[in-house]
Amino acid sequence: MDRRTDDGPLAGVRVIDFTAGIAGPVAAMILGDLGAQVIRADRAEPDGGPALPGAVMWHRNKTIVPAGEIGGLADTADLIVTSDAAAAESLGCPLDGAAPTSLVHLHLPFWRPGAAADALTLDRMMQAEYGIARRQTSFSGAPVDSVYPFASQLQGAWGATAAIAALIERARTGLGQRAVVDPLHGAIVAATTTMFTDPKLSLPSTAVGPGGPNPAFGTYQCRDGQWLFLGALGVKFQDIAFAVLGVSDITRHPRIAADRQEIYAVDLRDGVRARIAEGFRRKDRDAWLAELTEAGCPASPVADRDDWLDHPQIVALGLRVELDDPLVGQAVTVGTPVRFSGFQPSYRPRELAPSARWPDERPQARAAASAPSRLPGGGPLHGIRVLDLGTVLAGPYAGQLLSSLGADVIKVETPKGDEFRVRGYVVNRGQRDIALDLRDPAGYDTFGQLVRGSDVVLDNFRPGVLGRLRVDLESLRAFNPDIVATSITGYGGTGPMGALPGYDPVIQSLSGIMRAMGGDAEPVFSTVAVNDVTVACLAALGTCAALYQRFTGRGGQAASSSLAAASAFIQNGELVRYAGRPPAETGGRDYPGPSALSRYYPCADGWVRIHLPHAAAAVQAGGVPSADLSDGALAEALAAVLAPLSSEKIADLLAPHGGIVARGRDNKELLFDPVTIADGHIGMITWADGGQTYWPRQYAVFSLHDENPMMTTPGMGEHTREVLLEAGLDQQAVDRLIRDGVAVEGGPLLSVAGIGYR
Repeated sequence: MDRRTDDGPLAGVRVIDFTAGIAGPVAAMILGDLGAQVIRADRAEPDGGPALPGAVMWHRNKTIVPAGEIGGLADTADLIVTSDAAAAESLGCPLDGAAPTSLVHLHLPFWRPGAAADALTLDRMMQAEYGIARRQTSFSGAPVDSVYPFASQLQGAWGATAAIAALIERARTGLGQRAVVDPLHGAIVAATTTMFTDPKLSLPSTAVGPGGPNPAFGTYQCRDGQWLFLGALGVKFQDIAFAVLGVSDITRHPRIAADRQEIYAVDLRDGVRARIAEGFRRKDRDAWLAELTEAGCPASPVADRDDWLDHPQIVALGLRVELDDPLVGQAVTVGTPVRFSGFQPSYRPRELAPSARWPDERPQARAAASAPSRLPGGGPLHGIRVLDLGTVLAGPYAGQLLSSLGADVIKVETPKGDEFRVRGYVVNRGQRDIALDLRDPAGYDTFGQLVRGSDVVLDNFRPGVLGRLRVDLESLRAFNPDIVATSITGYGGTGPMGALPGYDPVIQSLSGIMRAMGGDAEPVFSTVAVNDVTVACLAALGTCAALYQRFTGRGGQAASSSLAAASAFIQNGELVRYAGRPPAETGGRDYPGPSALSRYYPCADGWVRIHLPHAAAAVQAGGVPSADLSDGALAEALAAVLAPLSSEKIADLLAPHGGIVARGRDNKELLFDPVTIADGHIGMITWADGGQTYWPRQYAVFSLHDENPMMTTPGMGEHTREVLLEAGLDQQAVDRLIRDGVAVEGGPLLSVAGIGYR
């Protein structure tokens, strides 16, 4: 095993954090957690309001000094993180000027710079404008306000990943650059699994209830009034669950018997759901959980968010961290969600200081005077090869994210193929594909040859599988001593639940996400696969950190994360505890927002998400009789005023009174928007059979690289011959592997219009 040390993968990196809001502080926190020295400018939030409770965590491992003390440190920093143009200009990195040639500048702009609202509200506006709220399932089909700023959290985590990728390129070339991860990039990372559409097809209905459209994969109330999540995704688990519940007659319906997919049919699913609900009402929750667990069907209680940091599994993963903060005193926060084989993280509370300096006086790396303005490839990981053994969602999506940074990612499937490859086609993009049987000696030897020419091996196998397949870190090092190995698991491989398989919604339920979103009403199953997409981002982050360590001469190591860790990270601002902290928000049935002044309203052309600074502003805007109305009465009055107006007219009406407005767009409005297409965020592909799909194109912008080419989804084995020949096998050897069934050669994927996840 690697020697564990306090010397993190980013040791020696000097970071200036001149940000506000959520994304910027989170990105800089991650860099500090991984060993960088972070000096932060002490500055007020954009709206002048108090800092959010999450700041106790977001500013740990940082030295905070007056903003005026920062300028002199910029000349010798390695990385500068900003969130507004004024800060960037004050540090010598103006956004309208040339990109830096000696340092890395990470810019994480706000949604609508200058908008007068707190950071949580700005995130909600992001989720409105970028289609996330309209995609959440509910009873009414109306947009649903999220109590979690997960788009901003992922903007920060992905921003840190992009910054480390740029540091890797600087270590390889000596060149710095600017990386921009804007709010739409953050929303794309968060919602890729649902952010796609076919111009010929209607969007799926979201009026299916807060448990989602799959009746065997949702929430149910038991006899004692307690809720659980049933995770019977697929025929195997459905048969187990139906037998345990005594509702196997569901599968004898003629259409369902002929095709199990008919369980999801619009005209049948409500009846299936009612039959399952009838079964659950016969016993208490704990009895059902015991029976389902013994039978081998995934299920979990809908638990309370406030208990998650004290859960034995979270404690075992080292994710419950206590700090003595200088401003709020004793606090409990979330630990870093990425683990490394050669690094044990440590945490110190934010330090408030009149000034600061770097621990050494070494000069910043300087680029050559003749430095090129562009480098080859689609991103800073150009030339780095990743073997992606991932299946279903989180593993392949981590590979896709690394591909978006310019890596050459090769998806390695079994000859039977990834069972989720069609339904999950949106997360297999940007990769080449080979099909190879690692259990066959010839297939394993061939895989070893691929490892020799690669930099990273990525997987999301259940604990124990790596050893059985001989693709654990030590086995991989026999082929390549400097390989980086990245693993995703459900529960982290240690602790009381470490060996169990993990599923995004099961952990949504267990970690309190569903209950927090539902409040006192029914639990809400997040349509965004929030834990899956977060752990994929964290895996890409860990991979880049380990690669940076390797490219700075300190060898490769293993990185890992888990769905459990992701669930704590994505809730970190809500999970922070200290005496006197304001309670974290909870939602409700078809939750429109926290108040009449900050919520969704229907309008003449759809929906708007508004935010007004105070009730008097509603009166001033006209049509609301009094600022003394109850919240419910005020909402009714505002609804009457706004309903006949277009979203544009509403924005014009409220802006003079300090209001901000975002249109509650659906995916077609977002993905067909000429602006998002023109600026590179969104693109369209034409499949081999002529079908078309609009989906995200760009995940970040790097000043040294031209726009990434459109990422497409490979067919199973489409690149088997090509990749094996590149690895040094001759034509006869490749033919033999294919003839013997050890490898499979296939063609391109055809259009899969209308197929999606959730």
